Amino acid sequence: MYSKGLAPIAAAAAVTITTALVLVFFYAPNDADQGFVQKIFYIHVPMAIVALCGFVAGGVFAIRHLRSGDRSWDMRSYVAIHLSIILGLAVLITGSIWAKASWGHWWLWDEPVLVSFLVVFLLYCVYYPLRFSIEDPDRQARYSSVFAITAGAFVPLNFIAVRLAEKYTHPRVLSQTGGSMPGEMRVTFLVSLVGVALLFVALWKLELTAKHASMQLKKLRNRARVAA
Repeated sequence: MYSKGLAPIAAAAAVTITTALVLVFFYAPNDADQGFVQKIFYIHVPMAIVALCGFVAGGVFAIRHLRSGDRSWDMRSYVAIHLSIILGLAVLITGSIWAKASWGHWWLWDEPVLVSFLVVFLLYCVYYPLRFSIEDPDRQARYSSVFAITAGAFVPLNFIAVRLAEKYTHPRVLSQTGGSMPGEMRVTFLVSLVGVALLFVALWKLELTAKHASMQLKKLRNRARVAA
């Protein structure tokens, strides 16, 4: 069920990411101000966008679960959030490296983009203890879905609030002077974004397939134990 389309998506992700890396190092020019270190942008920003979209997707899947009662939607929600948290950690690490190279500091607490993403990340870290502190599967899925929906609604609201912030140390790479990035940078960024998105979908389907297979195996073992 979950493995449908996994192979072509994984192949597309591998090709796209390889292409993106080639573009990053051999096609996109160095930034005039930041130099070579700016190339971390092509990893950092796509991961941030995909992670935030993954959190929102987790909320959408949670709505489907509450409306239908089908726990497979809860599993979709869980895996989407799980992968987004991993990406979120990578975003914070690469962002700190970029900040140190560009600003001379690993972190700036008065920077809305950095702090807001950290808030979202820490909010979703609460998801794990909430989910696994509940033993009953149905209650676990229901409470997790409520959290996923609430937190998922917070993500776009938080994003809008940050964009309206006056103080903005974090570089707005997508809206530079002139309204757009240079052509080579824009192409490289879009390819990188597509590559990370495809990788996310491939990993999402792969983890769902593995969990579904594990659940089926557990059911077979229980039936065999009862029959014996």
